[in-house]
Amino acid sequence: MTVVALLSVAPVTEGSMAEDVADAVAALDDFDVAYETNPMGTVIEADDVGTLFAACEAAHRAVDADRVSTVLKIDDKRASDASAAAKVEGVEEALGRPARDGDDR
Repeated sequence: MTVVALLSVAPVTEGSMAEDVADAVAALDDFDVAYETNPMGTVIEADDVGTLFAACEAAHRAVDADRVSTVLKIDDKRASDASAAAKVEGVEEALGRPARDGDDR
């Protein structure tokens, strides 16, 4: 089973959040998860939901701020081992072309 999630962790503050977000992303390295960071959050893949929750909690706690906003969206498709890459490949197959990335503007 593969659990895929979109995680967004950020301090509630004015100014740049880059260092705090970097701390949250770095916390994921302590877990057996794969991840890819994009402008809106980090897509995480784990073998099980327990590992995913532990990694997300560590990312949340890694942000040292008076107030932290965390959003977590989970796709726990229990009858399939489809990866996040496979989901993108399905969309690209339906499009008949590669999906655009941030450099295609």
